[in-house]
Amino acid sequence: MTDPRLALAERMGVLPGFHDLAGHWRATSVETAVALLAAMGLAVPTAAEAQAALDDHADRLPQDVICAAGSRPDLSLGEWQLTFENGAEAEGNGPLPELPLGIHRLRAEGRELTLLAAPPRLPEPARCWGLVAPLYGISETGIGSYADLAALAQGMGGKGAAFLGINPVHAGFPTVPQLFSPYTPSHRRRLNVIHLSGGAGTPGPRVDYARDIPARMAALRAEYDAFPGDPGFDAWQAAEGEGLQRFALHQALSARLGAFWGDWPATLASPDTPAAIAARAELAAEMRFHAWLQWRAERALAAAGQAARDGGMAHGLYLDLAVGTHPFGAETWEDRASFAFGASLGAPPDAFAPEGQNWSLAPFSPLGLRARAYAPLAETLRRQLQFADVLRIDHILGFERAYWVPDAAPGAYVAMPRDAMLAVARIEAARAGNAVIVGEDLGNIPEGLREALAVSGILGCRVAMFERDGWHPPAFRPAESYDRGAIASFSTHDLPTWRGWRQGADITARARIAGQETAAQQQERAEEVAAFDRLLPDPGVDALHDFLACTPSLLVAVQAELLLDMADQPNLPGTVGEYPNWQLRLPAAAGDFPALPSVARTASIMRDHER
Repeated sequence: MTDPRLALAERMGVLPGFHDLAGHWRATSVETAVALLAAMGLAVPTAAEAQAALDDHADRLPQDVICAAGSRPDLSLGEWQLTFENGAEAEGNGPLPELPLGIHRLRAEGRELTLLAAPPRLPEPARCWGLVAPLYGISETGIGSYADLAALAQGMGGKGAAFLGINPVHAGFPTVPQLFSPYTPSHRRRLNVIHLSGGAGTPGPRVDYARDIPARMAALRAEYDAFPGDPGFDAWQAAEGEGLQRFALHQALSARLGAFWGDWPATLASPDTPAAIAARAELAAEMRFHAWLQWRAERALAAAGQAARDGGMAHGLYLDLAVGTHPFGAETWEDRASFAFGASLGAPPDAFAPEGQNWSLAPFSPLGLRARAYAPLAETLRRQLQFADVLRIDHILGFERAYWVPDAAPGAYVAMPRDAMLAVARIEAARAGNAVIVGEDLGNIPEGLREALAVSGILGCRVAMFERDGWHPPAFRPAESYDRGAIASFSTHDLPTWRGWRQGADITARARIAGQETAAQQQERAEEVAAFDRLLPDPGVDALHDFLACTPSLLVAVQAELLLDMADQPNLPGTVGEYPNWQLRLPAAAGDFPALPSVARTASIMRDHER
């Protein structure tokens, strides 16, 4: 007989197990099931408690209905009450009216339903290429800024690039300079203010966050102290409403109590406690400063996007949405109910991480998302698409299933409402003017996910070092076999560059951390390099870019680091893009980068293959 705790966990979306990359079945244990249920807010340590919860939750799970925008949902109903996304209400009996684009709520026959009226499929973009570069590293000194981004975008637009992709620019932790990874954000609906221009930066091959973040924040504080006021700021602040005020309060409290709300007094555990509400009056001046920083950041990022379009880029900026958020940052403080606590996002064991991975990121709870009619996801996507015509969703495998790692038990997969989440992505892309959505579909890919992405018109990622027909011995796929509905590149932000891959820099870096021998892995890499080289006329980066340009993929991403791997940059600070590295500065500033001979050669290669 199945333990009720396992049965309840499966009812709530915890998968009973999974096959790892080696084909071994890993069953979900009772210990893991109990821990993940607790993370969802269901504390059922005993079988009896789980059985009672099973009976209680039998018919209480929210339901989703997806239909084409402008059509009637295919539902057979008696009396119903409908609340449209804009707040308008209607009621009736029988068929529902045609639904406009958006997310609507329906109450009928004692049930609550979420109606997602979405385009069935996003339109294909025209075939094009663009540059991807680490924003933090495109300055000669200090941390790369939104102003540097604007200069690079305008220059690359003149070279024929259709988009400029960067790392996530979500709000971070400016009071904790060592927590600088763009993939561990505090709030994904607010912007990172360390990318505002200001302060004297530190020159050198690496970004000195410990020195440059405090210097930049001090310069911004001085600028704010001299700020005479602006009606535009006042109007923007009023339009942003309660969400901005909660974020600003969090930032003001962070400066006083520490960055992570889990360390704060329990009386300040959420923005709705009496103590937090009372703190608004005391911290009003500090809150205004943090609101001003967000206003400045939004204006600067919008200006960079306009510079990209003015420079000739068809798509402008290509932003990156991090897969999760810090468990004790501003996003979870503001919206506790949408996240799971006591479990982190991660990845199961594989060849790269035999013990699995724990990313220390709070996952969206499928129950929380459904209870709020997917508003947190929709708002997060909408914020990014406010500034970008292309959006990459990091680890979109999490739309199908997310690997949760509890604090004191093995991890397991949790099923997510994939079809509803994809519908939300289509709604927000359409709302933004048919933006392009790219899903990072790499790793242990669930069956059917890539097909679902293709049906939605969401592009996948085809990374050349992983595109193979065989691994032992290595057999790489020719350019013409790449998928059309994808963005093609050689590497990614957290993998080695062309030169680094060929030299085994990632193998050396992992071995240095783990104290491993590398001879066998380096021999395997040499075989991989030889196999890939057989697809190219020569082992140079020009030949690699010619290969990528020959693929049918709709988008081709040229990585800034690869252009700097070339012979016209002989004094590189080690191997650019060493696996993984968030501190390395590119040896060419934003304004100088488009003038590099390697950029001109690559642009010429891409133009020769336009079709």
